[in-house]
Amino acid sequence: MEAADELGYHVNHLARGLMRNESGIVCLIVSEVATPYRSALLRELTQQLQSVGKVAMLVNTDRSDGSVDRALSQAIRYRADASIILSGLPDKSITQLCLRNGQRLVLINRDDDQPGPLRINLDDREAAGRVVTAFLRAGCRKLAFANSEAGTPSLMAREYGFAAAAKALGLDIMVERYGWTGYEAGKVLAQRMLTRKDRPDAVFCATDLLACGFMDAARHQFSMAIPDQLCVVGFDDIDQASWSSYQLTTFAQPVQAIAGQAVAWLGKNDESRAESQSLMLHAELVWRGSVRGG
Repeated sequence: MEAADELGYHVNHLARGLMRNESGIVCLIVSEVATPYRSALLRELTQQLQSVGKVAMLVNTDRSDGSVDRALSQAIRYRADASIILSGLPDKSITQLCLRNGQRLVLINRDDDQPGPLRINLDDREAAGRVVTAFLRAGCRKLAFANSEAGTPSLMAREYGFAAAAKALGLDIMVERYGWTGYEAGKVLAQRMLTRKDRPDAVFCATDLLACGFMDAARHQFSMAIPDQLCVVGFDDIDQASWSSYQLTTFAQPVQAIAGQAVAWLGKNDESRAESQSLMLHAELVWRGSVRGG
């Protein structure tokens, strides 16, 4: 041991993995790495993977060129055991590539309908229905939904769930979509909605980043008081949502539970993993000051 320490020798786990047919490497396939929710989920996943002796390898899918395929192919050549796809944005061909190469696969907030992976989703429609109830109890009647054009399964489920809940109560809603799911898009959405003759008095934003941009535009460009003149709800419960500038009512993504379920499932044997292929988790409503009565 002293000689090994003096020479700087370390066990070659890649070589050991050839014997065991297990490298301990887990690919995290992710887009929009810089967004607060995604970075929080990455932090939790890497911590939990490391706690069970796994090594995380990050593949960034923000670019649409061949670099994504090359990076994933490189990970497969390193004999990565598994992949976790963190959102609905990466193309479904990536899912198929992972499965063809025998990887265990976890899909988070995706709707890929094929056998093998563990699918972890939130009950976005149920959450959206609760927003309608909150707005009505606050005295709001002109409801709107602010979304991006990303079109991911989770974003669209929130939109459809909100529209369905409002329709069931005989209410029409205004829907506006613009750009990618970020702060600047939220500002543009506010400019579009709040310049209409019949502008909304309550807006459900598909994410907190959209909501922050929407609120800033409403207050600083249209001199609207929140929540007195406009109620706003977001989704994700990013750190910024609790800042005094926003005090945003939102839904908390169960980041610890998502990561815990993914890591636990990857650690099961093949027979146990086949027992449960789909999980639906609950997003907790966090009341703050952006809705009257909240």
